[in-house]
Amino acid sequence: MNMIPDLIGYLAATLTTVSFLPQAILTLKTRDTDALSLGMYSLFTSGVLLWLIYGIYLANPAIIAANAVTLLLASLILSFKIYNTLRK
Repeated sequence: MNMIPDLIGYLAATLTTVSFLPQAILTLKTRDTDALSLGMYSLFTSGVLLWLIYGIYLANPAIIAANAVTLLLASLILSFKIYNTLRK
C-alpha cells in the first residue's frame, strides 16, 4: 500500500495547524484582538468547521485532527474578538 498520500496529508495538517499557533498563543496571552479582522476570523472559523465536517465524512484522521485543533484555537480567538468588539 502506498503511504505517501497519507504522509503528505499528515505533514500538511501538521504544518497548517502549527503555523496558526503563534497567532493563537499571542492572542490568548495578550487578549489583544484590535489588529484582527472580525470578518476574516468569522469566515476562517466557519471554513475550518466545514473542513472538520468534511474530514469526519471521509473518516480521514489527518483532516479531522488538524481541523479539530485549529477549530478550537480559532474559536477561542474569534470569541475574544467578538467580546472585545462588543465591549467597545
